[in-house]
Amino acid sequence: MAEEIVKNEELAEEAPKAEVKTPETPVETKEEVKVEEAPVAEAPIAEETKEEAPVEEAPAAEEVKEEVVATNNDEPIDFDWDNEEDDSNFSTEEYDKLSDIYDKTLKQITEQQVVTGTIMAKNSREVVVNIGFKSDGVLSVNELRYRESIEIGDEIDVYIENQEDTQGQLILSHKKARILKSWDRVNEALDKDEVINGFVKCRTKGGLIVDVFGIEAFLPGSQIDVKPIRDYDIYVGKTMEFKVVKINNEFKNVVVSHKALIQDELEKQKAEIMAKLEKGQVLEGTVKNITSYGVFIDLGGVDGLIHITDLSWGRINHPEEVVELDQKINVVILDFDENKKRIALGLKQLTPHPWDSLDEKISTGDKVKGKVVVIADYGAFIEIAAGVEGLIHVSEMSWSQHLRTAQDFLKVGDEIEAVILTLDREERKMSLGIKQLIPDPWADIDQKYPKSSKHTATVRNFTNFGIFVELEEGVDGLIHISDLSWSKKIKHPAEFTKISEAIEVVVLDVDVDNRRLSLGHKQLEENPWDVFETVFNVDSVHKGTVLSVSDKGAIIALPYGVEGFAPKRHLSKEDGTMPKVDESLDFMVIEFSKDNKKIILSHNRIFQEQQATEKFNARAAKKASAKSSSAAVKNINKNSEKTTLGDLSVLSNLKAEMQENEKAKAKELLKKIETKEEEKAAEKTEETKEEK
Repeated sequence: MAEEIVKNEELAEEAPKAEVKTPETPVETKEEVKVEEAPVAEAPIAEETKEEAPVEEAPAAEEVKEEVVATNNDEPIDFDWDNEEDDSNFSTEEYDKLSDIYDKTLKQITEQQVVTGTIMAKNSREVVVNIGFKSDGVLSVNELRYRESIEIGDEIDVYIENQEDTQGQLILSHKKARILKSWDRVNEALDKDEVINGFVKCRTKGGLIVDVFGIEAFLPGSQIDVKPIRDYDIYVGKTMEFKVVKINNEFKNVVVSHKALIQDELEKQKAEIMAKLEKGQVLEGTVKNITSYGVFIDLGGVDGLIHITDLSWGRINHPEEVVELDQKINVVILDFDENKKRIALGLKQLTPHPWDSLDEKISTGDKVKGKVVVIADYGAFIEIAAGVEGLIHVSEMSWSQHLRTAQDFLKVGDEIEAVILTLDREERKMSLGIKQLIPDPWADIDQKYPKSSKHTATVRNFTNFGIFVELEEGVDGLIHISDLSWSKKIKHPAEFTKISEAIEVVVLDVDVDNRRLSLGHKQLEENPWDVFETVFNVDSVHKGTVLSVSDKGAIIALPYGVEGFAPKRHLSKEDGTMPKVDESLDFMVIEFSKDNKKIILSHNRIFQEQQATEKFNARAAKKASAKSSSAAVKNINKNSEKTTLGDLSVLSNLKAEMQENEKAKAKELLKKIETKEEEKAAEKTEETKEEK
């Protein structure tokens, strides 16, 4: 039947072409196409022979052509197939029957539907898919590249995007059909622990991208194989088997594993191997992976770890110094845990310990040569033979007592000579020293630094109680804070000197047993308090400058670099105010202690005594004048005589004498003031010089 339909369609198309003998107008040509379509529509219901078809259809074509030409310029007429006269030889029943047969050969489809189609044809770029519709669809070969092969007759799922586009083409998509069904398929594979096929598309960070049912899934590098894979590119473009291990429906992420396919078999192998393991057993393995902390060894299905400390008796910086990847080596089992399936391996244990082969003649006090392998703050480790190390503590690097670090003396890689201080073969420990290679400076300390000898030292460190100085390498001493100055009160040594500065010292005491030197700085000069005792005697007045003020009083700078203290009750000035810092005033010494090196001063005592003296003198003068007046009156009354010139001269002489005494006192006061001003000017000059 299908062959007859095809033949009828060919004859129907040839019939009108046979009638066209002369060129036609564009309108007539357009109608010829319609005439060609008419027999095609009639072909399925025709049951005539090949000879009858062209004879019967040709006249009909001419009639339709004439009618179309006749009505070409008229308005379009709605065409009704039901009312059109059928000049075929089929009855209505036969026509309906044939129409039903033809309709059954076609599928009823809707857009946005997934259906199954069959590949009918293919070339290098496209494939033709038949879904049972009146027309076939075309797919790009790229949508099927995940398949190992594409053969005609293969059935595939397609998604109907459009039944008929502007060009009358059926639009299909295999990729969208796979996406719609893929998530259900992926979840089903996860639930059933099913093995699925996937196409490795490309490499990405940390793994590979795999096409699974049209979904891009992630294959981590650790899930490719049981052993580490260093080159991921060899898997790109391959179709492999996988298991779905994780799905994130929210972010549409799928994680697959190829390693999981062989994991069960590996677990069985591990159980068998673990059951045969024994401590001390020597096995052959392959270096599987190298890390900074050790090496993983493949023992034939189970992995073990050689820690970096078990690779060599000597000290190494990285395992790559001893082994390399894929190298076959013998290892010894140190320990294993069946529950955690962990195996601790060792490599150095296959060789004798270097301490066992250490020369028996080596003993304490011997000199050895070695290489600095490690430096810490507390010391340095010296390798004198492979696997044999000794420690030089920082205290054994120099005779000096002030704090230092090992980095100040040595660096990694240095070849040095040292003296063995202690040697314990059982514990395999050795302590070394390098300061013993030079003479001990304390051996003849009494001859170098006798008592009362003067030297120049270098300031090394400060403490609250004094200064540590270095006289030479290995010889340190302490200057107590009380031995820094005779006259100044120093709260902290930093006020007096600085680190690394040179300072003159005097040896006060030598303690050889404890390696201590007591030094002094102020002892370089005579004790000025012997002189201060004669200068700053009690009730003497001196010019002073206020250095600092506190709640208890003020520190006063006096001449000759000495300082005194004025209590608060002795600071008030004549106008009732308190002095300020850097203000210069007169102060009276009210207490002096040579032993305690203390001078107590007062400012208000000066004008208080002056006021008292003036009051006393005024009272005394008043009494004296009163007595002299009364005596004169008595004499006058007694003698009843008039005053003579001689008496008047006596009174004038007395008055002149009193005036001269007052002038002398004024001159003396002026001298004192001038002296104080000169002292003040000299102090300012000295301060200016010091600042410069």
